[in-house]
Amino acid sequence: MAEGLVAPWALAFAADGTIWLTERPGRVRIIRKGQLLPTPALSLNVVTNTGSESGLLGITVKEPDVFLYYTYRGSGGNTNRISRFTIQGDSLVGEQVLLDGVPGGTCYHFGGRLKLGPDGWLYATTGEGYVPSRAASPSGLSGKILRLHLDGSGPEVFAWGFRNPQGIAFDAGGRLYASNNGPTGDLGLCCHDEIDYIQPGGFYGWPEFAATVTTRYGQDGMPATRSGPIANSGDSTWAPSGITFYTPKSTERATLLVAELRGQALQRFIIDASDPSKVISQEVVLQSKGRLRDIVAGPDHCAYLLTNNRDTRGTPMPGDDHLFQLCP
Repeated sequence: MAEGLVAPWALAFAADGTIWLTERPGRVRIIRKGQLLPTPALSLNVVTNTGSESGLLGITVKEPDVFLYYTYRGSGGNTNRISRFTIQGDSLVGEQVLLDGVPGGTCYHFGGRLKLGPDGWLYATTGEGYVPSRAASPSGLSGKILRLHLDGSGPEVFAWGFRNPQGIAFDAGGRLYASNNGPTGDLGLCCHDEIDYIQPGGFYGWPEFAATVTTRYGQDGMPATRSGPIANSGDSTWAPSGITFYTPKSTERATLLVAELRGQALQRFIIDASDPSKVISQEVVLQSKGRLRDIVAGPDHCAYLLTNNRDTRGTPMPGDDHLFQLCP
């Protein structure tokens, strides 16, 4: 669908099928009727350094508004915020900051995914900024799944105990799932990326646990019980990012698609229709496109996939980065 993108991070559909997507250096791009418009809809001054995970990240659309999650240089260092912009032609105007002061790290664990929930709330994932104690607290804004009203009112912690959640998706029944990146040596462990079934108020383990394994954190006062995961990578690394529920035309059975960065694969998880916390099978359905950042089910029964090979961590291929349309 498009090529020559620069480290795209997220995409969302408007009602007419127009695609809005973010590039991590700070640009919002539009794809209309299969054509990438040459002029960005918006260019933001964001923090994005070589090797960093910060920048312009999540996007979601509810016309006439577009919601963005991005990193800027605050008085206390790298800071994340969620803002609402108004669509005016092929541009975004009139920023309204909805949630500010989400602590960032020097380079890592910014979270950043935005989704509109079936309950009318805006959901956001936040990383712990490479500071595990932030995720260990049920309060605060880091290492969480947050939700807030579309005018910015009523922000609350929906679930907590995440290291770096980069994907959330709702199934047809309104149930919420998330992807969460496991450790890369921090707290004495590697790997153990997670797919989690999210319950309101649930604690998802970090930093006391990495998936099913106990870490060296050992702080008193951590919850005795935790939720999830429903799947994990074990001693290998997926580095899961965007996720989506996808139902092809040929079947009523929705499956969960997960885009992997380090794993460089698109995985499909089949979830038990009678038990939303149980995965009954999983398989790799696409490889050889490099690092994969986001996957979104489109209104045409196809899925839309962003590569992420120009983020300084990948090996760019000809034409990278790409937006691919995947149809059954």
